[in-house]
Amino acid sequence: MTTEHFLITGGTGKTGRRIVDRLQQLGHKVRVGSRSAQPSFDWNQPNNWNAVLEGIDKVYITYQPDLAVPGAKEAITELVKQAKIAGVKKLVLLSGKGEREAELCEEIVINSGIDYTIVRASWFNQNFSENFLLEPVLEGVVALPQAHVKIPFVDANDIADVAVEVFLNDVHNGKIYELTGSQLLTFKEAIDTIAAATKRDIAFVPLSLEEYSNAMREMQLPDDFVWLIDYLFTVVLGNPNNSIVTQDIEKLLGRAPVRFEDFTKEVANTGIWNKAEIKV
Repeated sequence: MTTEHFLITGGTGKTGRRIVDRLQQLGHKVRVGSRSAQPSFDWNQPNNWNAVLEGIDKVYITYQPDLAVPGAKEAITELVKQAKIAGVKKLVLLSGKGEREAELCEEIVINSGIDYTIVRASWFNQNFSENFLLEPVLEGVVALPQAHVKIPFVDANDIADVAVEVFLNDVHNGKIYELTGSQLLTFKEAIDTIAAATKRDIAFVPLSLEEYSNAMREMQLPDDFVWLIDYLFTVVLGNPNNSIVTQDIEKLLGRAPVRFEDFTKEVANTGIWNKAEIKV
């Protein structure tokens, strides 16, 4: 196997750190793209990207906080431009399933002249254990809108396995994959599954979108965060195409996706959902 050099943006995040671990275990050279790394990678500091891209063969692109936010297209455009100058051979973009704004960023990568694979993902299982839904789970009351929507939650470990596969196999060049879990769950069903795994009482309270937005503002959360969460709950979860299960993980990996129930059992065994002192 040829050793290659990878840049993993978001290299300390939910999918990024898992991809870093897998590539390093396979013997590849991996540069972690984060503000704390050397050289550091910051989406707001494009003047430093040429140093980060030096000597890199392939790049994993995950934009924070989301491809839908203002400025994302400009940032992706600039990164792709600098990647081409640096001689990068392949781009793998983590995109959002059913997000029009994300698709506009996809087009930038597709039209870059560099080999690429687009990976569109549904909502992560890890939103309940490593993101904004962790604290409500710890508190024992999860209040969310769109209670009726069925979601094919996907595991970050499956996304990482797919990313490594498409990086290392050229047959995936020029392809777009949509990653989901194998089952559809409402938020209440997901919370009930977590409660069963942790043997805790965790209540689910359905809210209207307006009630949820107002609650976030009362908590004095940043306006851009409130806007993003509103977007995810309205545009993304409101898109009926996002309640469709795909078989792309099976096709790519030759196995079924991680079941949500298995995810909850694994996380419950770590004790994360029982440590009330943890804050997001």
